[in-house]
Amino acid sequence: MQWLQTQLAAGHAPATLHKSLLKAGWAPHIAQAALVACTQPTPNPARIAPMPEPDLSQHSNQIDVGDRQVQVLLSMQKPRLVLFGNLLSDTECEQLIADARPAMARSRTVATQAHGEEINPDRTSSGMFYTRGQTPVVALLEARIAKLLRWPLENGEGLQVLSYRPGAEYKPHHDYFNPQEPSSAAILQHGGQRVGTLVIYLSDVAAGGCTFFPESQLRIHPCKGHAVFFSYPSPEIHTLTLHGGDPVLQGEKWIATKWLREAPFL
Repeated sequence: MQWLQTQLAAGHAPATLHKSLLKAGWAPHIAQAALVACTQPTPNPARIAPMPEPDLSQHSNQIDVGDRQVQVLLSMQKPRLVLFGNLLSDTECEQLIADARPAMARSRTVATQAHGEEINPDRTSSGMFYTRGQTPVVALLEARIAKLLRWPLENGEGLQVLSYRPGAEYKPHHDYFNPQEPSSAAILQHGGQRVGTLVIYLSDVAAGGCTFFPESQLRIHPCKGHAVFFSYPSPEIHTLTLHGGDPVLQGEKWIATKWLREAPFL
């Protein structure tokens, strides 16, 4: 990072430095993230606006969400991350999968240079989106999430279900929308920026398929009914929320992802 700052101060173009990092063996997403960190203004860690956040003020091991007790298994401050247990029953996990199967298709990502979505070789899963409240189980889960994270139900995107077969993965990425990319302006008109992610594990996985945070070297192993929540108060890499899905080595991985916006998502 010091070398990058020195080279930028000397007048070298970011594109030239990016090529140098790739030639030196840096992974493309890490090279890009390092350049963004050096070229963006110093972030203000304080966010005045509220954020989704479970109530851990009493250091309780369980949170009452109305119809069940959700376990608190792990919490971190940097990145801001909480691992929950017992968010869903086995029956609810299986019902979400069964209802999603007929609509599954190759996963896409947001097109960064244009409007819409595109096939991305970094993401080799299959997926589908539920609309909010589409089925009784979806509606129940959304109400549970709103209470657990103390965030308005209408500020959540539709639940996405994903399936990863052996070899499938999702390489490290950020969930927030990069304000510098051409496609972001239109996306941010509908609910504003993403501020939090909840990844819910709908199945156990025999081997592989962990949710990996490379900056903190943290791996969450899939466990049916568990969920990992992480938040990012600004669309900047200092939040340490770069994450990916490790390749599945044995079995099949099913997850449901809930993205939370700063305003009502329409």
